[in-house]
Amino acid sequence: MKGEAKVYLVGAGPGDPDLLTVKALRLLQAADVLVYDRLVSREILRLVPEAATRVCVGKAPGRHTLPQEEINRILVELAAPGRCVVRLKGGDPYVFGRGSEEALHLLAHGIGFEVVPGVTAATAVAAYAGIPLTHRGLARGVRFVTGHFRDDEALDWDWDKLAEAQTTLVFYMGLGRLDAICGHLVEAGMPAATPAAVIQHGTTVRQRRVLSDLAHLPADVRQAGLASPALIVIGAVVALAESLDWFGAQLAAAVPDRMSHYASA
Repeated sequence: MKGEAKVYLVGAGPGDPDLLTVKALRLLQAADVLVYDRLVSREILRLVPEAATRVCVGKAPGRHTLPQEEINRILVELAAPGRCVVRLKGGDPYVFGRGSEEALHLLAHGIGFEVVPGVTAATAVAAYAGIPLTHRGLARGVRFVTGHFRDDEALDWDWDKLAEAQTTLVFYMGLGRLDAICGHLVEAGMPAATPAAVIQHGTTVRQRRVLSDLAHLPADVRQAGLASPALIVIGAVVALAESLDWFGAQLAAAVPDRMSHYASA
């Protein structure tokens, strides 16, 4: 190892700072250097000391500020004995976060690392949208699936397997391929009436969701004007979203409070 140099690969969770782990919060508050992605929320960035050096590497689907190789190089350069370097990634570093690629690169350069898991979007965003990923009688399993392949290659999934009954599908980074995803699943035999949802800015006060079915989801999302970051959830469990919409009720109740605040300001 290169002295005691170490980089902490930390999951920031889906956006709500209250969903940070205790260890993640402790490391953010001790950070000397923060290397972070575009999807890390403003609320979480405010938890980092002002004196800390901040490096935004701005990753977003199909639109990276820096290529992954450059991010790897930056991490190696910044690592130094006695310096707390936090690589903060949206969600969980090891769930579509490329954290393992960065860990292997650090390892190859003799630099230590620790991984601090984060709450991944699939579980948190679905819960805040009122959608349980499993439910007795509706879903016996769940699959996390990427909706974006390297270099924008066409999605090459075994759609027949994805269309299995009583399985909830969660697509990350798939909004740009929503038409293809819904179309492939229907062609593979999934009923067009299968409940489906897209949630934008999940777990935050900017959360918006569209509840629909496979046949109509793409058109409904376009009409609503939803954009990335967004999560796609497909399966019978989505039918529970209206009944279990605890967070939407909180947001709706908060709107009159904000309006009264503005009126009195």
